[in-house]
Amino acid sequence: MTKWQLPEAEAAVRIAGQYTRLGVEHILLGYDHLLFIVCLILLAGTFRRILITITGFTIAHSITLALAALDLVRLPVAAVEASIALSIVFVASELARGRKDTVTWRYPISVSSTFGLLHGFGFAAVLSDIGMPQTQVPAALLFFNVGVEIGQIIFVLAAVLLFQASRRLLPSLQAQEFPGALAVVQRPAVYIVGPLALFWTFERVAGFWS
Repeated sequence: MTKWQLPEAEAAVRIAGQYTRLGVEHILLGYDHLLFIVCLILLAGTFRRILITITGFTIAHSITLALAALDLVRLPVAAVEASIALSIVFVASELARGRKDTVTWRYPISVSSTFGLLHGFGFAAVLSDIGMPQTQVPAALLFFNVGVEIGQIIFVLAAVLLFQASRRLLPSLQAQEFPGALAVVQRPAVYIVGPLALFWTFERVAGFWS
């Protein structure tokens, strides 16, 4: 008598749920990634440019996340983490200068996609620590990335809505359009983000020899 064993549909559903949740948790707890996204929002300035810039970041880090998670490309984790911190320093310094004629300002997607490739390796390092099920690697990779994107969308929407709500409490921002109001808080914000990211850079580079 021939026997057939049907695959457990629950297993795939469980993997999807678990890795989506892990992806959401990672991005929302990843303070360095979140601060980079804050810098991208400040750099983009308008809703349309924010959408384009964040999309570029998403596509780029999805590519390197897949390449690294599938073990097709390898980079030292410590160097990746230090470089991620340095990417925040770079964007914060561009914002502090306020020069609107640079490639960074004119084409923020070039910055988001270039550094997005780097951040993807950071996501992959976390996924490597978590581990992936041997028989469900593509599903785990896909849904972890889906979770990262869901968390990223939640954070961007929350940041924009919080900023819009705060404008009602600050008279100096009420009369400003969204880009102008964003520009007002830009310099104070980067003077906090920049030194913090610089500290992380030195700390992570020092970790090379620990």
